[in-house]
Amino acid sequence: MTLIDYETVRAWAPVIKDRVENRKMPPYFIDKTVGVQSFEDDRSLTNEEIATIAAWVDAGSPQGDMSNMPAVPEFEDSVAWTLEDEMGRPPDLIIPIPEPFTVPADGPNWWMTFYSDTGLTEDRWIKAFETKPSAEGFPVVHHAVTSMEFPEGGGGFLSEYALGKTADINPPGTGQLIKAGTRLNWNVHYASSPDGLDRTDRTRLGLWFLPEGEEPEHELVRSHMADNEDLDLPGGEAAIRTDGYEFLDKNIRITTFQPHLHNLGTRQCIEVIYQDNRRQTLSCADWDFGWHIAYNYADDVQPLIPKGSMLHVTSWYNNSQSNPWAGDSRNWVGFGQRSTDDMSFSWISYYELTDEEYEAAVTERLGQTNPGSD
Repeated sequence: MTLIDYETVRAWAPVIKDRVENRKMPPYFIDKTVGVQSFEDDRSLTNEEIATIAAWVDAGSPQGDMSNMPAVPEFEDSVAWTLEDEMGRPPDLIIPIPEPFTVPADGPNWWMTFYSDTGLTEDRWIKAFETKPSAEGFPVVHHAVTSMEFPEGGGGFLSEYALGKTADINPPGTGQLIKAGTRLNWNVHYASSPDGLDRTDRTRLGLWFLPEGEEPEHELVRSHMADNEDLDLPGGEAAIRTDGYEFLDKNIRITTFQPHLHNLGTRQCIEVIYQDNRRQTLSCADWDFGWHIAYNYADDVQPLIPKGSMLHVTSWYNNSQSNPWAGDSRNWVGFGQRSTDDMSFSWISYYELTDEEYEAAVTERLGQTNPGSD
């Protein structure tokens, strides 16, 4: 729906009330009743804001004083960098896939591997990044994952984009290293066009760097954890559970939790199982395949996890007619790369802590929890 003029909004008022009361809009699906509750860039509505909207609808959606009506906003094009205003500048480096790629209207799913030279002549630390499909290619880009290949060997994962994903800003004191001469490896999943038209895409990655010569205190790592590829999602079942586990051989500080499921997913939770068998839920979030959202923990509540612990990720699926994302819900679904297959893991951003750093962080956290204590 458009929110440009009052007449259109009023026609949608009952739907708006339903969506905000059920926290479907704005899209931010973290469970407000369990786990960590303080996040950077939390775009969800407060209970008071939801009540205000509901009361307005219940009162017949009155128009209000037109003298207070703001000017109609002017929107930038769909391929503008969302981070440009926040970072105060355009990306320091933009890396597109090497050539435009055309997805035929009646084509199958495509998984393409591309290689792009970065042109970097010196090592740099990445502060923020954002992946953007081109305007024409947006409807057919399911995901775009990038990895770095260093000239001397090595490299590793850099970033991922999927439907509804925006940008990532690394927390203060952290960064990701990209070396001079790095080659970028793209894995791009294209799906057939929903409107029956050929679509030509040239997805690109924008990087913002830390100031030249500045090095972060910690190198940030982003990877998927607690993968479960042994999925068994019978047709017609509305509440199917899977579990995945990840053993930690180092102390870590988690900065971001981002669920990853496909069409049938409905919810995901992440908990820690400590060596003494204590269990602690970190976060739960409902799932909507149209929105791949990274939930960034506020600095003072980022989970501190000791080595020897286990991360446990639990996911739920709905393969019944009540799920609008399901195809033919009579069919069994298992693990796979297509949107009509499914997956189960969490994207986790974290950085390692030495034993001394971990103990210091725990002591500081306890001091925040119990101010004035010795």
